[in-house]
Amino acid sequence: MVLPLDGITVISLEQAVAAPFASRQLSDLGARVIKIERDAGDFARAYDTKVHGEASYFVWINRNKESVVLDLKSEHGIKALKGLMSKADVFIQNLAPGAIERLGLGPEIACAINPQLIYVSISGYGRGGEYENKKAYDLLVQCETGLLSVTGTESEPAKVGISVADIAAGMYAYSGVLSALILRGKTGKGDVLEISMLEALGEWMSQPYLYAEYGGQQQPRSGAQHATIAPYGPFHTANGTVFFGIQNEREWVKFCEIVLQDHSFAVDPQFNAGALRVQHREALHKRINSVFSTLTSEQAIERLDIAGIANAKLRDMREFSAHPQLAARQRWRNVELPNGESARSLIPPVTSQSYEAVMGAIPALGADTDSVLREFGLN
Repeated sequence: MVLPLDGITVISLEQAVAAPFASRQLSDLGARVIKIERDAGDFARAYDTKVHGEASYFVWINRNKESVVLDLKSEHGIKALKGLMSKADVFIQNLAPGAIERLGLGPEIACAINPQLIYVSISGYGRGGEYENKKAYDLLVQCETGLLSVTGTESEPAKVGISVADIAAGMYAYSGVLSALILRGKTGKGDVLEISMLEALGEWMSQPYLYAEYGGQQQPRSGAQHATIAPYGPFHTANGTVFFGIQNEREWVKFCEIVLQDHSFAVDPQFNAGALRVQHREALHKRINSVFSTLTSEQAIERLDIAGIANAKLRDMREFSAHPQLAARQRWRNVELPNGESARSLIPPVTSQSYEAVMGAIPALGADTDSVLREFGLN
């Protein structure tokens, strides 16, 4: 089996989430990823011990990699890293702002050593500007991009429950590397890529920005509902809660006729257009709840399915783990942990008829230091 990134070597001076997520996705496609760690290791190794003693974050984004421990405060460590970079295709780093330059390994020096190198830096706020040296944690970037202003309830903002700013930056680093590899194939030259968490998540905030910039008002926080669509979100039944959303007028008519079993409601002048339903959301919900309170969740979902209305069950992590669709599509594989245990993990979401993604082991700290340095002649 030929993998898309067979023969590509990635050196990643990485920690936490953004850079490791980018490099793991490259490794899924067959790239060789050599993870450079300090003596204490990537601090994400110690975030928790929930996966048979390993950290859930680390297990998620560090499979397939080789772990090499280098002391970058020593002459030998810097020499070894330069040696690795000289023979690599891609270098990724997400150290604190200015740290890589203080090590004497900024992009100008690295690309002089290896003109074909694709040099990737991930930071909180990017080079230049008053925020360049400001610390950037995921929650803080969610604040700075305005995400918390549109997430939560009317009375209380809420952070997204996953590291969405890190993930956004990691995704753009990953796609940026793939684009740079294609360009290098045409020009023969490497590139220098810069990704900031602020700008990555800011791209994802473009719709609420446009809504406020040109609509004259802030998109309100609406909890699990939708600020500009109604009905949309959770509705209580006789024995639980069902989520559904109406996307257009055709669905609205079917919803009224099949789910509410009241055609007259479809043409009610208070509710016969999307903007009107948002404007009269409280009265709309009162009418829907009066019907749903007489139905079980199963009955409500059955009616929604017949009407062709998108709906969902609110699942916790246990229920997600047992999701029938993931089981039917055989989307789980076991990944080996350093202690010999294994972790059931999702296959990457892109499927191909030509190859299967690599699902290799999680590296123990420094497990590959000697073998990698010997291979590269850097002992």
